[in-house]
Amino acid sequence: MNQLDTLRQWTTVVADTGDFRQLSQFKPQDATTNPSLILKAVQKTDYASLLEETMGKHKGEPVDVLIDHLLVRFGTEILSIIPGRVSTEIDARLSFDSAATVTRAKRIVEMYKKQGIDPAKRVLIKVASTWEGIQAARELEEAGIHTNLTLLFSFAQAVACAAAKVTLISPFVGRIYDWHKKAEGDQWDEAGRAGAKDPGVVSVREIYDYYKKHGIRTEVMGASFRNVGQIAALAGCDLLTISPDLLAKLAESEEPLTRALDPESVKNREIPKVEFDEPAFRFALNEDAMATEKLAEGIRAFAADAIKLEKLMEKK
Repeated sequence: MNQLDTLRQWTTVVADTGDFRQLSQFKPQDATTNPSLILKAVQKTDYASLLEETMGKHKGEPVDVLIDHLLVRFGTEILSIIPGRVSTEIDARLSFDSAATVTRAKRIVEMYKKQGIDPAKRVLIKVASTWEGIQAARELEEAGIHTNLTLLFSFAQAVACAAAKVTLISPFVGRIYDWHKKAEGDQWDEAGRAGAKDPGVVSVREIYDYYKKHGIRTEVMGASFRNVGQIAALAGCDLLTISPDLLAKLAESEEPLTRALDPESVKNREIPKVEFDEPAFRFALNEDAMATEKLAEGIRAFAADAIKLEKLMEKK
């Protein structure tokens, strides 16, 4: 049995791509997208027609509406291939505006409904894990719209998401790893910080253990992987969203893979329950230089790609 099939015994495998034609070969349960992946996809010859068709069908509508139509078009194509859910991301420029995030999410959900898709069963709305994003997610969940809280780098963000009863969180393993590697410079020990000692893996394990100890129903989906070793060290996590190149490596490998995360392992551990109101959340995030920097960087990067997508549409 290859590593991908072995992983599926304990973890829901999710494909992280806008290139939906790659999906069938890996047979993921779910799929995630983001503005950067969609921008990359529409610049390929295979997907250029989707952009043209979307713009032609909705000619004259504001560019932000056109972008949502395009995101839903990709999401609909993905859902025709996978059996589970697709995550569709809200414009990162709304990351600090709860009301605007809720409005945008509801518009996307209505677009999915018009395509004959039941959003309650098949769509997750991706929202950045800012305080405002988490509060928007709380409101959306109360309205029956399920959410995926992305750009998550800290324990405080995870605790706040659990309090908001979000459906799923996406802690970014690879970006945490990137920050620590850069910060430590010449002192970085690649071998010594691999596998279970990888800082991104350590962060996800802490969140996973906390959730399982306290019976929190929010799902943990490790994301943003740099290598197969990070994935192997999180085998057993609720879900893992993996790029096509790493899915291919897992499918090609026959190396043994063992379960690393298991809810049974925390039953007899003392893990205190904690809470964060808004001031405590903001202070905890401020105290975590890595999380503060990577959250801001991630929002800027996704916002920049959203702007590039807008300009591409305006040229058309």
